[in-house]
Amino acid sequence: MPFDADSPPDWHEDQPGVIEIPYQQLSEQALTGLVQEYVSRDGTDYGEYEVSLTDKADQVRHLLQQGKVVILFDPMSESCHIVDKAQYNSGC
Repeated sequence: MPFDADSPPDWHEDQPGVIEIPYQQLSEQALTGLVQEYVSRDGTDYGEYEVSLTDKADQVRHLLQQGKVVILFDPMSESCHIVDKAQYNSGC
């Protein structure tokens, strides 16, 4: 995977309150804001080569379309996160 998915370590599929949000249900403006916020975070390492924020955002959108990452909403903290689907489903 081309980036380090920022998966909160204590979130599990069966944790009450955490909701998986299909990216298609977000407005274009909301999705763009979420993706831009995600790719601009410290710790989203894309490896040895410099990658523009636009390219990073395109990669994340592609991963959302492929179902490899998902959007989670935590109503307790009122925050959204983009996480690796395999890690989220395995409870990591």
